[in-house]
Amino acid sequence: MKKIFLPLLVPALLSVSACTPSNDSETKVSDTDTLATAHETTNFDSVYNSISDADIREPLKILSSDEFEGRLPTTEGEKKTIDYLVSQFKEAGLEPGNGDSYLQKVALMEITATPDMTMTIGDNRFAYKEDMVASSKREQASVSLNDSELVFVGYGVNAPEYKWNDYEGLDVEGKTVVILINDPGFENPKSGKFQGTTMTYYGRWSYKYEEASRQGAAAAIIVHESAPASYGWSVVANSWSGPQYGLVSEDKGASRVAVEGWLTLDAAKQVFSDAGLDFDAEKAKAMSGPYNKAMDITASVTVKNTFKKSESNNVIATLPGSAFADDHIIYTAHWDHLGKDESKEGDQIYNGAHDNATGSAAMIAMAKAYSSLTPRPKRSISFLVVTAEEQGLLGSKYYAANPVIPLEKTVANINMDAMNVLGKTKNVAVVGMGKSELETYLRAAAKKQGRVLTQEDKPEAGYYYRSDHFSFAKQGVPALYAEGGDEPADEETAKYRKRMNVIVTGCYHQVCDEYRENWDMGGIVQDTQMLFDVGVNVANAPMWPQWNEGSEFQRQY
Repeated sequence: MKKIFLPLLVPALLSVSACTPSNDSETKVSDTDTLATAHETTNFDSVYNSISDADIREPLKILSSDEFEGRLPTTEGEKKTIDYLVSQFKEAGLEPGNGDSYLQKVALMEITATPDMTMTIGDNRFAYKEDMVASSKREQASVSLNDSELVFVGYGVNAPEYKWNDYEGLDVEGKTVVILINDPGFENPKSGKFQGTTMTYYGRWSYKYEEASRQGAAAAIIVHESAPASYGWSVVANSWSGPQYGLVSEDKGASRVAVEGWLTLDAAKQVFSDAGLDFDAEKAKAMSGPYNKAMDITASVTVKNTFKKSESNNVIATLPGSAFADDHIIYTAHWDHLGKDESKEGDQIYNGAHDNATGSAAMIAMAKAYSSLTPRPKRSISFLVVTAEEQGLLGSKYYAANPVIPLEKTVANINMDAMNVLGKTKNVAVVGMGKSELETYLRAAAKKQGRVLTQEDKPEAGYYYRSDHFSFAKQGVPALYAEGGDEPADEETAKYRKRMNVIVTGCYHQVCDEYRENWDMGGIVQDTQMLFDVGVNVANAPMWPQWNEGSEFQRQY
């Protein structure tokens, strides 16, 4: 399906009211007292309070059982998972969300680069995984750079709303751009540039490759530094080697740069030195303002790929609205996890109980709650349970590029991922705090529970850009991701949290991420009720929520 949006990042100073796709008031969403009573349902309180431990625990236990084999896309585990999800939505009285089907097929591509590669820059040969990694999203058996000219483009940012363009006056067609990680605000927060230490999307590696592709570069190489990246080189080396998953594209990846790569900091400093430049001095210039410089040195590398195509499914179910049925609030969660590893001794199944059977189970409980409301919300509520999040948000990316519900009719997105199994909290951690007016609804819902909103831990890590809501944000749809905070509700919960947090953290993407009977589900119930409250109020509100001025994303129709 053809995209209906202009390029992803647009000036944030556009008038918010001018791009409101609603026939409602242009007044900003700000009155939390009004929002707190805006649901207009006669049985809201009883339905809200009916969301229980048992409603979430039962589907959580089922979805994370060994029978579901770790819910890896395209396996028997997927079939069992989507069959169960569809049965639960049907039982809740929800309609198929994709015509007469509850499924949306997602075509996946697995690309594996052979590891016997080296990258030559000037007189230096850099080793795969030790000094560099390189890959290609193009569906070609072999992709080569041959003596491609290097150009340093600072942070590789083109951000009109920040009056910043590192590509200004530069023609990089056929050349290789070298780019710093993060954005200009991170290491110079007092400068007032961007959002200080809080990462914007301009700081993410995915944006840098996308922008280099738009600029016509042949290749893009990012310089890794642990602090601004928020992870060490081992994460890059391990994540970018082996099979890499993507979506099947009509142009077979031709619109992407031919080679996407990383260099260690030490390797990058050597390259700059060989080019007669001092890395630290060039970085300082790039921090102070838009900057680019030809490096008078060339790079060569050959990436050899093998390919495997497969097909998975998103699951979508809808409760039609009572007045504006064409307008939808979409809840998202991902159903997939990592499957099983038959080479392991003992437990081989990555059950993914916390990540993300919790979110899928909470969605089932929420769907049942919505179907019990009298009258139904004015706008439609849709539940989108996506595939292949663990492979790079692929299910939600596919949906956003091929929307079942037109994006100009998508009012908002609310995401649920790895929900709180550590007990009730006094605060709500907002991932990407300050981005949209959805937080006004969230604040009102949290206030009912005696909770306050706080910023996520480590906003410099850019977690807002790492879960399925981001696929909607990129297309201009206001998207909310909030979860239980770090302040336990009472002393008993604090003691439980201290014990369980060690287990949950240590089991991330491990076979020990399993359902536990001693999990305190109070935090998930609390957050499910809160996000239910948010959705009901957005569905009945007289105006659509908008992005806050200064966010990277705006609607463009």
